[in-house]
Amino acid sequence: MTARFLALGDSYTIGEGVEANECWPMQLAALLRAEGIDIAEPEIIAATGWTSADLAQAIDTQAPVGPFDLVSVLVGVNNQYSGDSVDEFSSDFQVVLEQAISLAGDNPFRVIALSIPDWGVTPHAEGRDAAAIAAGIDVFNRAALMMVMQTGPHWVDVTTASREAGGEASMLAGDGLHPSGEAYSIWAQSALRPALAALRKV
Repeated sequence: MTARFLALGDSYTIGEGVEANECWPMQLAALLRAEGIDIAEPEIIAATGWTSADLAQAIDTQAPVGPFDLVSVLVGVNNQYSGDSVDEFSSDFQVVLEQAISLAGDNPFRVIALSIPDWGVTPHAEGRDAAAIAAGIDVFNRAALMMVMQTGPHWVDVTTASREAGGEASMLAGDGLHPSGEAYSIWAQSALRPALAALRKV
């Protein structure tokens, strides 16, 4: 039976500024097929600018019908960018995680959560305090990781990769902020092993 994949998030999930097949969920699906997994194109609930609260509301509104064999979550950068408190983010992120687990048939092992990348290394952040941006993102990621550890999904770190090369021209879309298809390929590779584990139950 063909596996179903639901990707939840914001601009980093829809792939703002790149072709549809270059976003990381599409690239992950292609990698899974190369590993012999029969998986459909990902269903995506995401939009540029969404916070964790926006995503939670959109999931309720769009009401996707589960269960899905794989559910991904990547959200929070817009909370940090907007100056939301970590408590606000945490409260809504917990709701999103609960929704994701429910949509995965109440099986947290079928959920993968990706960390928030560091946009402070990009040209878009020129003139801003990159260290403060990094520190803020670290706070949000620690809060997200704590909830992931408490509830059971897989955790995928893409923050490190974003800091190592995320400011290079080849790693950026034309807007100088969002990742390129090449950068998303690194994220997809990072998510491959936990996705395989989720789908194979190993």
